[in-house]
Amino acid sequence: QVQLVESGGGLVQAGGSLRLSCAASRRTFSGYAMGWFRQAPGKEREFVAAIKWSSGSTYYVDSVKGRFTISGDNAKVTVYLQMNSLKPEDTAVYYCAAANTWVPKKESQYQYWGQGTQVTVAS
Repeated sequence: QVQLVESGGGLVQAGGSLRLSCAASRRTFSGYAMGWFRQAPGKEREFVAAIKWSSGSTYYVDSVKGRFTISGDNAKVTVYLQMNSLKPEDTAVYYCAAANTWVPKKESQYQYWGQGTQVTVAS
């Protein structure tokens, strides 16, 4: 069992930045892929970004490419999502998730989920 705890959400003006963190209860992310998803009000949850821990490979949804960066710190067993140039349409609850397979966009492949953190971007 892996417990994930997100933090770092909040209210920011359009064009601003936030960094989300996701801390895990296990000692390492080795063998896992870590992903960030988001769910806006009235919409389905969607994939945002993922990182394959063993290789550092990353994958992003087109709408955040060039603005968001996913990274990780194995010593802290924490994955980050640096979000720059935020837009009102980025407003959502952001979830961290862990998977033991590398199918980054497929939500059903993620076995463990955090509780989510709210990101609100004001125009």
